[in-house]
Amino acid sequence: MSETAPGAPRPDYSRLFRLDGRTALVVGGGSGIGREGALALAANGATVIVADKNLAAAEETVTLAPTGGGGELSAYELDVLDEPAVMRAAADLGVIDVLVYSAGRNVRKRVLDYTSEEFDLVIGLNLRAAFTCVRAFAPGMAERGRGSIIGLGSIRSVTVEPGQSMYASTKAGLLQMFRTVAAELGPQGVRANTVAPGIVRTPLTGPILDNPEWERAYAEKNAFQRWATPDEMAGAIVFLASDASSYVTGAQILVDGGWTAIDGRYTPPS
Repeated sequence: MSETAPGAPRPDYSRLFRLDGRTALVVGGGSGIGREGALALAANGATVIVADKNLAAAEETVTLAPTGGGGELSAYELDVLDEPAVMRAAADLGVIDVLVYSAGRNVRKRVLDYTSEEFDLVIGLNLRAAFTCVRAFAPGMAERGRGSIIGLGSIRSVTVEPGQSMYASTKAGLLQMFRTVAAELGPQGVRANTVAPGIVRTPLTGPILDNPEWERAYAEKNAFQRWATPDEMAGAIVFLASDASSYVTGAQILVDGGWTAIDGRYTPPS
């Protein structure tokens, strides 16, 4: 039986994933998952601002704009480690309905081999800069009574391996931060969720992909026995940006090929 309120119009499911009239800011949209997420959002009607420290990379994403989706893309140079620059962007860009934070880095070392500088690098981009972006763009969403904040997490938020300590810590921290944002800003109509990829062929996973034994061992740990491509993460991003997820907040969507279901673990060769 339908739960639609008496007299209310039936939902138009043909437009469930459409994003017409909404503006999305994709941080880290110059490559990898961020790039594919930006293109997918535009294909579903969103006006997309592709923000990246590497302006040329952001501009390249814009050249790949899909035809026929109704959305437009533009490039914006932004170093999210520069807090004043992020705050200026929030003032300059106007209304942002969807914030996608996909910037990240990893230093693959065991805990006792990590330096303080490497710790700061990973924590700074993966967690602190995400915090800065939320502080910059969430107030406007709360004031308008709507908004979707999407963070690119990782299966490492729930399962780790040797050499992944700081990266895993940041992804677990991102998940808990976004859950808290969901709790605090839900009454103002703002949703916050994370997408947790498994193994994806991106520049970040280059050290693994360069080692055939390591690459194959990772692939064998998931149900599909293969790596994902960045475009396979785009659907989850569009879902969380759209009205299809209007009652979804504080969640983490695992897009990991069944890795965490199988609980695959691999110790890299030393």
